Amino acid sequence: MVTPLDLLYVALFAGAVPLYDYVISWPAYRRQLQVDPVRAKTRFWALSIGWLWALVVIGAALWLSNDRAWTSLGFSVPDGWRLWASVVLILLLLAYVAQTIVAVARNSAARASVREQIGELTADIMPQTRAELYWFGGVALTAGFCEEFLFRGYFIWAFAPWIGWWGAAAVSVLVFAVLHAYQGWSGVLRVGILGVFFTLVVAIFDSLWPAIVLHVLVDLHGGILAWLALREEPASGDEAEIAKQPEPQSGSSSM
Repeated sequence: MVTPLDLLYVALFAGAVPLYDYVISWPAYRRQLQVDPVRAKTRFWALSIGWLWALVVIGAALWLSNDRAWTSLGFSVPDGWRLWASVVLILLLLAYVAQTIVAVARNSAARASVREQIGELTADIMPQTRAELYWFGGVALTAGFCEEFLFRGYFIWAFAPWIGWWGAAAVSVLVFAVLHAYQGWSGVLRVGILGVFFTLVVAIFDSLWPAIVLHVLVDLHGGILAWLALREEPASGDEAEIAKQPEPQSGSSSM
């Protein structure tokens, strides 16, 4: 049974915290980015990781305090054909991720295309160094688990008694997409499409676990591609040969 505390919790993670981020945290991050981009990014990612896990801990405590079964939230392992189908889907996505990463790593034109797709706004939250890539890996793992717990799990469970599972799922996708408004309208659309995909995965396999794994893979994929495209390009071809040549000695006289 959904309690007022459950609704207050949903209002916290789907309303209050994102509003704070959009009005206060995100503008502050953009200002700090102009002063100290390296520290600004790591601080932004650390806060994002901390906030998401804190929200999940609150939700888990609330869930346990009401003595509810975790399967009601979607934490059940798929069985039968659902298990094998989810494994195949994950392996297919993993193969696609590996193939595109290799292709982008080897092709400068592909990297240029990725840079164009990322845009200036999204580039501000993407890794550009190896150290930033490690941080982004933590962000991807956190977002994959926590966002599925919050939006495909708790949000849908809380509103399903009033508007049905599919109605709650539709509202969840809309809210999930709008919360990424800081990425611009293209970001909202992209996140909305991913939200629909993850929701369908949960509906088909009757479990959050496949959606969590797929969500992590999608985020890691985006981060690695961004890192390959945005990192400093090594010199190649004639430029590399020129770079290897010693500079002429100054002050030498000719005979």
